[in-house]
Amino acid sequence: MIAHDSRLHRRLVDSLHVEAMLLADEARSYFDEAGRAEREALDPLDRVCFSCESLKVTTRLMHVIAWLLTQRAVDAGELRARDALHPSRRLGEAPMSDPAAIAVLPLRAQLLIDTSTDLHRRVGRLDVAQEDAPAVASPARAMQDRLAAVF
Repeated sequence: MIAHDSRLHRRLVDSLHVEAMLLADEARSYFDEAGRAEREALDPLDRVCFSCESLKVTTRLMHVIAWLLTQRAVDAGELRARDALHPSRRLGEAPMSDPAAIAVLPLRAQLLIDTSTDLHRRVGRLDVAQEDAPAVASPARAMQDRLAAVF
């Protein structure tokens, strides 16, 4: 598990949370409002693809935000680090997008799809890293363990 008491971890989670929330707001604004005219200009099958991709973007972002909120809960002491490893609190699967289908969508939609996919991939690496990182009970305990290893 990642040492959840580290300042670096908190800063990384906070930064990713801000990024995810801004992207979620941008996606909502585009898919619900600004992208309407672009969606209506598409062929019927491409409109369906546009709608499906908007749902995929939303799903990716909600999985990311839920994972980041779990990390914040661990950092705040509201949740034990080992409980964050429960499958229900892990990063959800990202729905796959077909590159050929995306290629016919408006550029702004393509950018939102790519950006949400990249954010999910980056957070996914952090999620996997939790499994591999050793748990650190406290900074004092970590120092004691290092001293014991030296002597």
